[in-house]
Amino acid sequence: MATTDRQATALALAHALSAAERGLAVIPLSRTKLPALRSPHRDEPARGGPPCHGACGRPGHGVYDATTDPGRVRALFAAAPWATGYGIACGLPPYHLIGVDLDTKSGTDSAAALRELALRHLFTIPETVVVLTPSGGRHLWLTGPPDTVVPNSAGRLAPGIDIRGAGGYLVGPGSRTEHGVYTVAPGTARLPPAPCPPALLRLLVPPPRPSHPAPTAPGDQGHGLVHFVLSAHEGQRNTRLFWAACRAYENGLGPALADALTEAARTTGLSEREARATIASAARMTGHRDR
Repeated sequence: MATTDRQATALALAHALSAAERGLAVIPLSRTKLPALRSPHRDEPARGGPPCHGACGRPGHGVYDATTDPGRVRALFAAAPWATGYGIACGLPPYHLIGVDLDTKSGTDSAAALRELALRHLFTIPETVVVLTPSGGRHLWLTGPPDTVVPNSAGRLAPGIDIRGAGGYLVGPGSRTEHGVYTVAPGTARLPPAPCPPALLRLLVPPPRPSHPAPTAPGDQGHGLVHFVLSAHEGQRNTRLFWAACRAYENGLGPALADALTEAARTTGLSEREARATIASAARMTGHRDR
């Protein structure tokens, strides 16, 4: 590996460890901004069922590998010595990060489009962390409520505005890509990610569809998580299940709610196998193991 690449990898690891210390779950990225570790299942014959999100215990599952554990971060970078950047997983505690990506490559003025949305829907864009991209774009870091799942989208809000939510990631500042280095905008490095304005949050989260009767689950909190899964639109089902399962394990309800969450996910159209795999991924993400 060239000296410059070794330096870029060392810097990326240092930045990733610093982010992990602040509670941001990270993964190594290549110069293409894609996860640096390839899937361990890439050479396996195609099979039915949901994709593996880490149940096999090997790295290479993209954002599902994201971690705040410094030992695990070092191990991921050691397995990918060509990594020159790092990704920050969105939607996870404690920040429940939402990334507003103002792109410039589409030829549209995405910053002006965001200002127009703010005027039309009566919200103010808060002071927050801003990351400058090599192409001249900007990433705004916002935080969401813990009970709200923001889906990823591209251009849905307005042309040139992409949203990174649950299951997505942002390229971390200090990362080096094929086109240059991501940097924190002057004056924003010491700012905490600002809460997403409620009016903007309503634009980012599709309205829930009519709910189904909830399967029996222990406690009011358990009923709320099951109801949250039941209210998922098509395209949100796996993301909502993953989020609800994470909250369940964080609050000590994971094993007790696993069956109810699985049944709720089946009601929305997921297979039992896919639901179980997603719940197992949530258990690992929160530092638990299904027993």
